[in-house]
Amino acid sequence: MRILLISDIHANLVAFEAVLEASVNQWDQVMFLGDLVGYGPEPNECVALMRQLPHVALSGNHDWAALGRIDIESFNANARQAMHWTQATLSTASYDYLAELPPLTMDSQFTYAHASPRDPVWEYVSDLETAASNFAHFETNVCFVGHTHVPVIFVLDALQAVTAYAPVYGEPLSLAGTDRFIINPGSVGQPRDTDARAAYAVLDTDAVTLTHFRVAYDVAETQRRMIAHELPPPLIARLQYGF
Repeated sequence: MRILLISDIHANLVAFEAVLEASVNQWDQVMFLGDLVGYGPEPNECVALMRQLPHVALSGNHDWAALGRIDIESFNANARQAMHWTQATLSTASYDYLAELPPLTMDSQFTYAHASPRDPVWEYVSDLETAASNFAHFETNVCFVGHTHVPVIFVLDALQAVTAYAPVYGEPLSLAGTDRFIINPGSVGQPRDTDARAAYAVLDTDAVTLTHFRVAYDVAETQRRMIAHELPPPLIARLQYGF
């Protein structure tokens, strides 16, 4: 099976549609790693589009915040303002869909979490120390995570050494063998690695390979839609810088 691995759409419908267009005929099912809403201008439209696809989806911290499961006072002022708007905008159908999503799941080959296997909703796996301590919290060879909005590959080798590197786009990475991995495909709707293009990956479960990709989308159009809803200017500006 070929799986479209995506994360952190954050109500950015334009970016979501660009990923689907770029990856057409490359996958059989979607695995979404959470944060479908928050920050962006089209939460209900993104939920509706996801529901049209053959998919498995996880819930992220912004999804939980939209549901009232997280105190948004812990968010920064811009994220808090955007979340108040999201909560007021979210339809009953979208709310009910998000409420059913777990933050972690697994199958016989892979583990999938929004944030980390140790803390599926909130922990950021963004450094070697955090990655190293998380390998003990899943049993499969590979765990896929989102949340940081940064594509990265953490590897635990046979000597128990942990290293990290950025993906090479378009080149399949073999996940077979004795090494273990924690891998982030990056963010569709709000990249934070100074590359404004939407990030995604395609997992081939038969070949046991993962290929990362980037695709440009119409950032200005998303910004226009955010302006129309009077979302915070810093959230609007950051999209064009990928940060």
